[in-house]
Amino acid sequence: SLSIGSEGSVSLIYKPLPEAQWGSTSAAWSWAVERSVPATDLRNKGGDDRNIALYAVFMPRAEASRLKGASVTKLLSNDQVRVLVYVWGGSHKRGASLASPYLGARGKTVVLRGAGTGAYNETVDFAADYKRAFGGAPEALVGFAVSADSDDTDSTIVAKMSGLTVK
Repeated sequence: SLSIGSEGSVSLIYKPLPEAQWGSTSAAWSWAVERSVPATDLRNKGGDDRNIALYAVFMPRAEASRLKGASVTKLLSNDQVRVLVYVWGGSHKRGASLASPYLGARGKTVVLRGAGTGAYNETVDFAADYKRAFGGAPEALVGFAVSADSDDTDSTIVAKMSGLTVK
């Protein structure tokens, strides 16, 4: 379980997956938001606040092995990384797939919930989402990052994410 509190700030926490889970193709979790950022355009760098973003970080297996134990900063700047960013926030409809303003062609934002409050259970299919976003199949799911972002709107987030499981 991860409790999230943000007051006009942005944060990111990363957890690598053990190599035995690199072949995972789906995930499920629960999340809840008590205080939400306002709706923003997630395509705009510097104007893309969101309550919670779950980054699924993928790499080719050989590169994943070479960079095992690397920092999230190093991974996210690697040309071979591909990232699906599942988001609760923004002004876009559920299912929208948006270009990442930070990752360029290496990342896609997948909107699961627009800005607002509530509690939901989510299930995602990495294989299908990866194919739509990047073509082909993912090789290695090397880790997850969770981010909260309220700096552009100087707003407050109170949220929680729990029960993340991969298959």
